Amino acid sequence: MESSTERLSIATLFGSVIFVSKVFLPSPFDKMVIVVHAVFLGLSSLMLKRFGATYVAAVGGILTALYRPAFAPFTLSLALLYGLFVDCSFYLLKVNSPKRVAKTGRIVISMTLSTGLIGFLGYYASTLFELLPRNPVLEASLLAIGTINGAIAGYLVSVLWNKHLKNTRFLQNQP
Repeated sequence: MESSTERLSIATLFGSVIFVSKVFLPSPFDKMVIVVHAVFLGLSSLMLKRFGATYVAAVGGILTALYRPAFAPFTLSLALLYGLFVDCSFYLLKVNSPKRVAKTGRIVISMTLSTGLIGFLGYYASTLFELLPRNPVLEASLLAIGTINGAIAGYLVSVLWNKHLKNTRFLQNQP
């Protein structure tokens, strides 16, 4: 990134897309198509570097919290946790190589773990606070579909980054 303005612009754009994809589907179905969120968080972690996914998740979480104020603390907390999970797993798994080539297997693992973990925590908290009733079939479906979405998103992030984004003009000046 050349400037903090570009960083803010990308974070706002990605966070807005996450928000729009979240508000058009009713809960818990919005959690089943988390691939959109996962792709943008993964790309932001690669593009914006330090806490990029957390930054984007904060934008999406704030917008969603403003749209659904009754669930604001819950929504914002889960959004920030998801961004942190993505950033931390990308860092711990050393997703980005010195040649700026993202390692597909590591991205898939990172996104699958992050998505599965946030899906589990979100649904557990929803049932704990009685926002949703316990339903073993729904729980299994959410975990399976969420994990599959994470793996698909990881693969898409890798392809988008390695084939189309790693050599773009605005990323050339990044370390």
